[in-house]
Amino acid sequence: MVTKNFDEFNKRIYQYAIDIIKIVDSFSKDVSSQIIAKQLVRSGTSVVANYAESKGASSRKDYINYFYHSLKSANESKLWLGLARDTGKIKKDRANNLLIETQEIAKIIGASIVTMKKK
Repeated sequence: MVTKNFDEFNKRIYQYAIDIIKIVDSFSKDVSSQIIAKQLVRSGTSVVANYAESKGASSRKDYINYFYHSLKSANESKLWLGLARDTGKIKKDRANNLLIETQEIAKIIGASIVTMKKK
């Protein structure tokens, strides 16, 4: 059975992926923007994809591993969002809002990993 917190967090990171897709769709079509856009959409949507995959994990180790991949994707997304912001590909306030959400998501996933490893 899926717990309420798991379900709420799943909805939150699903919305995060939607927000990433929307922001990437606003990038201009120049080469550097499109490279950053592709990397960001890949890493940003990978956060929720790996989290969702954890539900079907075949073992506890596999389950934790999906969380690690989700955390790594969140950390990579922070890099791409920062680059997009600092190169003027997206507005600073929009990037900063997504960066804050990315950091919060990464903290939650990281704390979950720590908790799971203690059990």
